Amino acid sequence: MSIHTSAEIHSSAVIDSGAQIGAGCKIGPFCWIGANVKLAKNVSCASHVVIKGQTKIGSNTKIFSFSVIGEIPQDLKFNGEETALEIGQRNTIREHVTVNLGTQGGGGLTSIGNDCLLMAGCHIGHDACLANRIIIVNSAAIGGHVVIEDEVIVGGLCGVHQFVRLGKGAIIGAVTMVAHDVIPYGLVQGPRGQLDGLNLVGLKRRGVDRSDITSLRAAFQMLAQGEGAFQDRARRLGEETDSVYVQEIVDFVMGDSGRSFLTPG
Repeated sequence: MSIHTSAEIHSSAVIDSGAQIGAGCKIGPFCWIGANVKLAKNVSCASHVVIKGQTKIGSNTKIFSFSVIGEIPQDLKFNGEETALEIGQRNTIREHVTVNLGTQGGGGLTSIGNDCLLMAGCHIGHDACLANRIIIVNSAAIGGHVVIEDEVIVGGLCGVHQFVRLGKGAIIGAVTMVAHDVIPYGLVQGPRGQLDGLNLVGLKRRGVDRSDITSLRAAFQMLAQGEGAFQDRARRLGEETDSVYVQEIVDFVMGDSGRSFLTPG
């Protein structure tokens, strides 16, 4: 066990032998920190937090009560093999959040980047890969092997199917089931997840230039109404565009995927 002298550990917390607790960490009442857990500096755990498995958590991350981080996967194929969970810096993990370890068949790693907000009651499944500045709203469920790129927002009570990819800057409305890949900057809503347009509010908030937004709108119309299969339309876009944002959509569509795409209605 390695506990920095500046760490604050409540007397009722259980820290297993082998755990590494960094400088300035705060471990509240009735927490359990497993033997293979590594907490960087200034990680704070409110009361009744459980952190298990081969789990690394980056600095200045805040974990609220009754969260369970690094529990074994909810996958019947899991047979106790050694897998891992890595969480970056400055994340906020609210009450009752669950994040599972990876599985051997899925690469062995669940990962979360920096500056993410996981709201109360949401679940991150095994082998999921979340990038940076992502918001998962209350009680949303992210299935195994899901990939979520930067600055995505997933609304409350959503379900994201296994192996789905959510492209950069996309937004998923509340109470939506997403069973197909979502293009970058896409707007998805409705009970069965329909691609209804672009996340224009998010683009404007990030200060994206008007000319780029105009290019994205034109690209969306071509994807919706152009000739040929969806990938063929995307390929033509790539040949014609000089917009970095449109090119991100093209690269996403032409990338490797285990699912089909949500296409514009």
